[in-house]
Amino acid sequence: MKNIMLKKCIPAAFLIAISFFSLTACNEAAEKKEERQQYVIPDSLLKTLRIDTVKTCPLVDAITLTGMVDFNQDKQVNIYPLVSGNVEDIKVQLGDYVEKGQVLAVIKSSEMAGYSNSLVNAQTNLAVAKKNLDAQRDLFKSGLASSLDVNNAEANYQQAVAQLEMIERILKINSNNTQGNYIIKAPISGFIVQKNITNNTAIRTDNGNNLFTISDLKDVWIYANVYESNISKIHLGDPVDVTTISYPNRVFKGRIDKMMNVLDPTNKVMKVRVVLPNNDYALKPQMFASILVTNKENKQSICISSKALVFDNSRYYVLKYEGNGKAVITPVEVINTIGDKTYIASGINVGDQIIASQAILIYDTLNN
Repeated sequence: MKNIMLKKCIPAAFLIAISFFSLTACNEAAEKKEERQQYVIPDSLLKTLRIDTVKTCPLVDAITLTGMVDFNQDKQVNIYPLVSGNVEDIKVQLGDYVEKGQVLAVIKSSEMAGYSNSLVNAQTNLAVAKKNLDAQRDLFKSGLASSLDVNNAEANYQQAVAQLEMIERILKINSNNTQGNYIIKAPISGFIVQKNITNNTAIRTDNGNNLFTISDLKDVWIYANVYESNISKIHLGDPVDVTTISYPNRVFKGRIDKMMNVLDPTNKVMKVRVVLPNNDYALKPQMFASILVTNKENKQSICISSKALVFDNSRYYVLKYEGNGKAVITPVEVINTIGDKTYIASGINVGDQIIASQAILIYDTLNN
């Protein structure tokens, strides 16, 4: 009987012992977890941290478009030849910056030589017409000429004046050059962005091709593509942030100033135009650009600094600061991130304090 009771008690005692050790192990694990969560940030580190108070702000929607930098065509001039001739001397090259009035090229032109001869003839004709008019007026006073003779002389004189003025205007455009050379000057200040002539090129006025194109690159255009699904989200005047491959860490600020309101039949996209200041000439035509279009919606959302966010194990976290150097890892649901702001759907409340600098360092310490 005693043996039977002993046999029954041994398993029971064994189970009690196992339960005791299991409970002890669980308590130790809980205590370790509690110790990990109770990590206290040292005062020396705490002084360097940025701690933000959670607040709401207008929810912003954002769309990323692609586009290309182009010339501002309102500040671009195509230069065409006014006379035919041969290119004698080119003073500038592609990419050069030129000032208004600077000589770009000299063209040897028989037409300009003809205008020089015409100037001499016009001056002579005017002198003759003036003498004839004076003579007719004297004869009219003496009764030896009729008023019709005087009127004809006056008409010839006025015609000679008009002819001389016309030739002088033509030569004035050409800097009053009378050597048979046509001088091409820059009508505006800017960069030579197109050059279609070389020395000894024969040019004709009926060719239709421009000789030079000058563009003022102090501001540029960007044409961006908008797909049909995003058209309703794009508005005239929307602010944009532009980045390029050449300057990945630099953001150029601009606005949408024109919407084409028609779809490209090939690509099925609508073009929008962005105007950007370019005072340091950093943006070059034909550069590819990424355009972030933002517009505020009529609702509020919790927003925090993007530097307060930690991404780990496919989830987002923030560090909620509870005071006295204590922080708690808190999972959050993210709506979207735009620049240095992140919009939060849930996980934290208005008024909570969160660590907004060196968040990854504190997060790793709490996890270890």
